[in-house]
Amino acid sequence: MRCDRVWRGARLATLDPAREGLGIVEDGLIAAAGGRILYADDAADAPAFEATETIDCEGRWITPGLIDCHTHLVFGGDRAHEFELRLAGASYEEIARRGGGIVSTMKATRTATEAELVASALRRLDALIAEGVTTIEVKSGYGLSREAELKSLRAARALSEARPVSVATTFLGAHALPPEANGDKDAYIGQVIEMLPEIAQAGLADAVDAFCEGIAFSPEQVARVFTAAKALGLPVKLHADQLSNLHGAKLAADFGALSADHLEHTDEEGTAAMSAAGTVAVLLPGAFYFIRETKLPPVDLFRRHGTKIALATDCNPGTSPLTSLLLTMNMGATLFRLTVEECIAGVTREPARALGRLADVGTLEAGKSCDLAIWDIERPAELVYRMGFNPLHARVWRGK
Repeated sequence: MRCDRVWRGARLATLDPAREGLGIVEDGLIAAAGGRILYADDAADAPAFEATETIDCEGRWITPGLIDCHTHLVFGGDRAHEFELRLAGASYEEIARRGGGIVSTMKATRTATEAELVASALRRLDALIAEGVTTIEVKSGYGLSREAELKSLRAARALSEARPVSVATTFLGAHALPPEANGDKDAYIGQVIEMLPEIAQAGLADAVDAFCEGIAFSPEQVARVFTAAKALGLPVKLHADQLSNLHGAKLAADFGALSADHLEHTDEEGTAAMSAAGTVAVLLPGAFYFIRETKLPPVDLFRRHGTKIALATDCNPGTSPLTSLLLTMNMGATLFRLTVEECIAGVTREPARALGRLADVGTLEAGKSCDLAIWDIERPAELVYRMGFNPLHARVWRGK
């Protein structure tokens, strides 16, 4: 059988849900053609491949390419000064109510050109790519006006033209209230809804998100946005239950959301609803760590109800300036007590599910995109155990 490339002499963590645990194959072989996996299984059972190129992995491990399913990678400026305020005792809510937080980034994002937004985001993206990331989600939400939100979404789309990476874009117009709204959240939500048809028609967003929280928008306001998004055929996801329990997890599930993210204050009703709806719980330990949260997400409830768990960096300027999925895994294990299997699945298979892309990426299976991360490690646990160490040997995106 002819193919473009064969990787042999590898140990595979396939993440194939039909296999137990990480789906390990001790003497594995991967063959690809046209950017797609033809075979990913035991070398002894492989057909005779006639490959243009054969790569000997010399016993290294191969996982699916990593997936970061929750980032705010496109923004202007930074918020290092707010970090100093938090160290001095100010809370996230206090900073936001003083005009800081998301609104301060909004000002920098509005004044930046599209090219400047792309250039700054590429620096953050390059750090993620260097750790084996092959698919990333990028949200808007720092423009908070029609022009700036469209600019941000175009910048996010442009990242995939500048780098070999798959980019999913998410419209997060309902992220915060801009100053010109004069405190009228309902009127601003109406403006967000008015932006949706243009964004959908231009193909700038793969999903719609919102921030459901006391300092952001109410469940009723989020429901208005989600109803409009679903009418346009756009899937939804939600920043839910981060600082309080407004029953955002259940709201997300009621709308069949791809994911609900943060979830520190989610209750059992919300957890059960997410499981029934197939809504993925995306945990963001970088934000938990950075704002010194103490309320842990209900991991035991997720396990009990069979709710799928993903991990993501939440890369953003204010609450998680993190550009390392490897460190995110370690945080997920140490802070949230996730297992090695949950952490590795949480940056491969489950984020693919959270982006609605599990049919194409997230596991090593025939027919899927040949996105690989090849590691200089002795066992998969090293990916979770180490801090500040990058054992990536090679990264493959779409077979190259």
